[in-house]
Amino acid sequence: MSNYVNKVIEETKIKNSLEPEFLQTVEEVLSSLAPCIDANPDYEKEGILERMVEPERVILFKVPWIDDNGKVQVNRGYRIQFNGAIGPYKGGLRFSPTVNLSILKFLAFEQTFKNSLTTLPIGGGKGGSDFEPKGKSDREIMRFCQSFMQELYRHIGPDTDCPAGDIGVGGREIGYLFGEWRKLSTAYANGALSGKALPYGGSLLRPEATGYGAVYYLESVLKDAKDTISGKKVVISGYGNAAWGATKKLTELGAKVIAFSGSAGYVLDEAGVNTPEKIEYMYDIRVKRQHTMKDYADKFGAKFFPNEKPWGVDCDIYMPCATQNEVNIDDAKKILNSNAKYYMEVSNMPTTNDALKLMLEQKDFVVGPAKAVNAGGVSVSALEMSQNAEKLTWSAEQVDKELHRIMSDIYNNSKNAAAKYGLGYNLVAGANIAGFEKVAQSMLAQGIAW
Repeated sequence: MSNYVNKVIEETKIKNSLEPEFLQTVEEVLSSLAPCIDANPDYEKEGILERMVEPERVILFKVPWIDDNGKVQVNRGYRIQFNGAIGPYKGGLRFSPTVNLSILKFLAFEQTFKNSLTTLPIGGGKGGSDFEPKGKSDREIMRFCQSFMQELYRHIGPDTDCPAGDIGVGGREIGYLFGEWRKLSTAYANGALSGKALPYGGSLLRPEATGYGAVYYLESVLKDAKDTISGKKVVISGYGNAAWGATKKLTELGAKVIAFSGSAGYVLDEAGVNTPEKIEYMYDIRVKRQHTMKDYADKFGAKFFPNEKPWGVDCDIYMPCATQNEVNIDDAKKILNSNAKYYMEVSNMPTTNDALKLMLEQKDFVVGPAKAVNAGGVSVSALEMSQNAEKLTWSAEQVDKELHRIMSDIYNNSKNAAAKYGLGYNLVAGANIAGFEKVAQSMLAQGIAW
């Protein structure tokens, strides 16, 4: 590895010693950039890596709100504007008790590379709060969102920073946030937030976009391998938008999702989650919360395994769609002992570094990295911004066609970047390099401003 890369990794560890998730992704990304860095001495001369691992702006604020019992509650709000070298900051808002500075910095750092890969002019950012929407009334969520936006509105806008949704932030939350932004800014700039509902500037296919995009990326992988999606058995984790979208598209293309999971365990449906009723039931588990995974198993004659993970269930393809670090080294060994040949990361950083390293060492086992595989969501968010700027609503066919093109370009650019620097068919390193080069060249051109 490049001495310069090692030096920056070690310095970052010292400066961010209490931020494990951020350090994990910095080490994973920078380690794969060594051939590119060695071939371009200007990157070291101009301190590109030192500048790139520091966010351009970190905003931390308190969010006081009043619950239905009249009691004052206080949460923390964040917005990490990590890198705007190629366009306005873009990235989701996450509402979850797990939110902290380390997680948001890792997500915003990853978002910078992911957004660069999309070929669209958007920078990287991420934000959110340690607020838990589950168990709260609509009025409580509205009051929280309004208080959150009373500070956030100062820092966002169509040409500055355009947040979207993420875990805990769906259409309801985006609606409350946008309503408050409009009141405070006295403007109707749709592009200030994406993930909006259709009547006020949203885009068709946004809920499905991450899952659809992941399948389109997989389609490119299989095409190069002279293989097809049709007939493949797939195991996914999660049952939210990404898992639901992936399941819909996989089914449409002739594959069969045989297992999905959550924090309570996993469902094994060997007949396949392959009918509209089953797919919508899976989605309703999260959206309406009227059903559980066990209810799904009981209704459709499937099996439910409480407190277990689906890694190791025999299949052709694994697609983790839930959360970060959900696949550890022991899980990776189970995956590699199965008959699967493909592992597509749909959630953000779902694989620990040691597990990812083990997978990449395996011959004839293909890993698709999250920053490439799950870029469909932010791509359609950016397409929503374009539609807002044009004051148009594209058809579902237009959005889908553009999403398919973007995901194909992401795959090809990643594959070509790895080959350019002698790394063979390493899609993880290729995605890091392809995303990095566009941002780095933009930073060089703009001087030492950030």
